[in-house]
Amino acid sequence: MNALSQPVVHLSAVLHSPLLDRAGERLGRVQDLIVRLADRGYPPVTGLKARIGGRELFVPVDRVAELEPGAVKLAGEVLSLRRFERRAGEVLLGQDVLARTLVDVEAEPPVLVSAHEIELACIDGWWRVVGVDHSARARLRRRLPRPFKKRISDRPFIDWMELEPFVGHVPTARLRFSHRKLANLHPAEIADLVEAASHEEGEELIKAVGQDRDLEADVFEELDEHHQLEFIRERPDDQVASVIARMAADDAADLIVEIDQERRARVLVLLPFAQRRQIEKLLGYNPSTAGGLMSPEVIVLREGESVAAALEAVRSSEIAAATLTTVYLKDEQGKLCGSAPVVGLLRSDPAAPLSAIADHEPVSVPTDADLPDVARTMTDYNLAMLPVVDGDDRLVGAITVDDVLEQTLPAGWRRRFGLARD
Repeated sequence: MNALSQPVVHLSAVLHSPLLDRAGERLGRVQDLIVRLADRGYPPVTGLKARIGGRELFVPVDRVAELEPGAVKLAGEVLSLRRFERRAGEVLLGQDVLARTLVDVEAEPPVLVSAHEIELACIDGWWRVVGVDHSARARLRRRLPRPFKKRISDRPFIDWMELEPFVGHVPTARLRFSHRKLANLHPAEIADLVEAASHEEGEELIKAVGQDRDLEADVFEELDEHHQLEFIRERPDDQVASVIARMAADDAADLIVEIDQERRARVLVLLPFAQRRQIEKLLGYNPSTAGGLMSPEVIVLREGESVAAALEAVRSSEIAAATLTTVYLKDEQGKLCGSAPVVGLLRSDPAAPLSAIADHEPVSVPTDADLPDVARTMTDYNLAMLPVVDGDDRLVGAITVDDVLEQTLPAGWRRRFGLARD
């Protein structure tokens, strides 16, 4: 049954409405609706939080005969007087979700939305949360006195299946929600959401993706400097080192250089030895030069190697596939002497020597080349990957086009596209 085709009831029309017995006599007032959030499906309403005779009571949903705008009627003659207490996994819709922020994971790009209204529908005899209305009209209707609410017409709402709520402030739900929808987003999209969110919401997003340590590191790589520092400031050194250890060396160096010197030394010593050496070398370059922009993670082979050996090196490399476009060659003295595009390798005979397909006059820049020189060189030669050499023409790293774009685009360029909406 399509949930969006069912008649809906606005949560705001139910909150604080009279709670009636089966004869229609008033027993008390509905304070909130209780749901169990889940990673799949529409969350079911499991009960009511009601105030009866000055006490806050739990009313199980199976005792609800009618749930309508302006009144909730109970079934049966006997009502349990059990005092309301939150149970594991329970969320109060009015207190914990209404008027708060959620993530619309299906929007392009994903955006933050405000739950100005929560929509309920009865599906197969069970009341469920089916959507959120983020419109200004819904906010106005929620704030109007009950007699005037009907004057605000309904608008299309966002299907709950497209949303990820923030529930970090709810102790009973915090550890029972895996954020699968959020984890399916690209790290850059998650980073954009973190930057657009409040500090508390951003912390929750970071903690949510922290269930996947590699994803957490990828998100940190995409965050701007301000937010990187914001979210490591209160973390202990070992946790900071754990995140940095999973980041690409160039991104890790960019973050570490912004940490105060005393803490920087403590974090560096906690990193794996090989990565620490890479980062320390990068820290020796001016960050606005080719040496500061480059990543030391490149594939370099001797010119006598075969195409098959190069393809195997590509297959076993941990360099991100989107940035690994070229394999480099070095001569007997270790100097850069050639380059071969990965596509060219795939189109060649695996038994052929690399020297047979390589460009033997590869374009490169020295470590002290400035950003305009780097950008101009990559543009002139249509390069997605530019090798960087030291004073002896030895390959020390490579700059990818995304690193150049990040440096040349205006500050705050992502924010101009807007990642929150009402």
